[in-house]
Amino acid sequence: MSHEGSYVPQHTSELRAAARHLGRRRFLTVTGAAAALAFAVNLPAAGAAAAAELDARRITDDPFTLGVASGDPLPDSVLLWTRLAPAPYEPGGGLPAERVEVRWELAHDERFRQVVRRGTATAHPEFDHAVHVEVEHLAPGRVYYYRFRAGDWTSETGRTRTAPAAAGRAAALTLAAVSCQAYHDGYFTAYRHLAQDDVDVVFHLGDYLYEYAVNSAGGARKYTDRVLPAVFNRETMTLEDYRLRYALYKSDPDLRAAHAAHPFVVTWDDHETENNYAGDTPENDVPPEEFLLRRASAYRAYWENQPLRRPQRPDGPDMRLYRRLHWGRLAQFDILDTRQYRTNQANGDGWKSPTPESEAASQTLPGLTQERWLTDGWRRSRALWNVVPQQVTFARRNNPAAGNTTLSMDSWDGYPASRERVLAGAEAARVENLMVLTGDVHVSYAMDIHRDAGDPGSRTVGTEIVTTSITSGKDGSARPANWAAYLERNPHMKHYGGQRGYATVALGEREARADFKVVPAVTVPGAPVSTAASFVVPVGSPGLHPA
Repeated sequence: MSHEGSYVPQHTSELRAAARHLGRRRFLTVTGAAAALAFAVNLPAAGAAAAAELDARRITDDPFTLGVASGDPLPDSVLLWTRLAPAPYEPGGGLPAERVEVRWELAHDERFRQVVRRGTATAHPEFDHAVHVEVEHLAPGRVYYYRFRAGDWTSETGRTRTAPAAAGRAAALTLAAVSCQAYHDGYFTAYRHLAQDDVDVVFHLGDYLYEYAVNSAGGARKYTDRVLPAVFNRETMTLEDYRLRYALYKSDPDLRAAHAAHPFVVTWDDHETENNYAGDTPENDVPPEEFLLRRASAYRAYWENQPLRRPQRPDGPDMRLYRRLHWGRLAQFDILDTRQYRTNQANGDGWKSPTPESEAASQTLPGLTQERWLTDGWRRSRALWNVVPQQVTFARRNNPAAGNTTLSMDSWDGYPASRERVLAGAEAARVENLMVLTGDVHVSYAMDIHRDAGDPGSRTVGTEIVTTSITSGKDGSARPANWAAYLERNPHMKHYGGQRGYATVALGEREARADFKVVPAVTVPGAPVSTAASFVVPVGSPGLHPA
């Protein structure tokens, strides 16, 4: 499968190559911020610099300040992650540019009396002392516990699991969907509740961090008694900026708790790099080579700080993030990247009426290659549920504040030809139980997906569960001001809520159940969680019904 989408202008390919190979000799020929970016990105692969080794016993402060995580469970393998940072708000995490040996253990029990695998991994300074361990030859469909050691320090204990056997029967799966966690907009209270929830896997659908400046008070986190260093009070541009911003987010105790409790499957949207970028087109009018260098920095920091496997390791400004996972014969997950390969929005990013340009067949949200990858995967699928975790709203949304044809150009509504190709592919593959998981919009929706997106009377072919934000948008409200008008304008929309939280989906052999979990406030810590709405979708009969 191609590493890139099919829409790649020649000049873009050349710029990508320059971003990968821009060397120290050209440092002084690149102006302004691009020069700093070039220097930041032009790092060797792990081990290539033959860094000296640091005796881990010399680390005097806890290096596991950013917690532990696991991700992308397979039937016989788990991916374990940590990053050494005894001083997380300092460049390099407070460690010298030397490699560190890290020990890891995987056990059947929390006390590690039944250790099933153990080994060592190297935390390389080239990857900011991040560690990715792929543990193989494990039993399918079972829970494991893991931890790391460096010198005299031991990390917290994480809990993970393997997926069921590929051809095995899995009667049930409960997933959580999360997105949009602006640190400066409030506390990650929803993650504390998610850490205590009984789910098998968490899908993060994008905007894991925000590139915007965070002031010394932490924005809306006014009850925090610490003062953040000035290094966060600027927009992320360089590799060091992105690394430090991940350190800020991952030092949050509630996010750490969620990662330690459940395996995550992650994909990005725009803010992990820059607001509203489309492929190689930045939000603002900056030189293309400068943006691709920034993108390379953002992608590298993303991989360093997420529980991702080797195939997802970036190559300069390119990173193969779309991928496929299975949960026995119960579910196939096709995780999309609707940001890296998209053609630029024909009408800008706001709410606009469609035009011939936006409806052109050449317009694509995931890229033509990824579109074919998705529909080809459906043809081969033997799963009961085909689930698509992705970023932006798939079903049509008519804006009640304007005319009937005013749609969001940043969502699939702005790329109707792309959506039609995907729906036609699902129809050709005879996908009966299609579910799309979405983030991005800082509200929650439950929507039926119709074969003709513009005709609510056409056949229902799937369900879309849109999770609200963890914090982005601050507190929100149960019923936004346009609540009644929105539901009236969009009859396929069965739920609309504006509070913060997450969604859970229990997939079974007879039905799926979706629950929207919310907290009343994120600008104060410790808010309780409640269920705002619940729906069921019967197997073989797409369409949402109140639970």
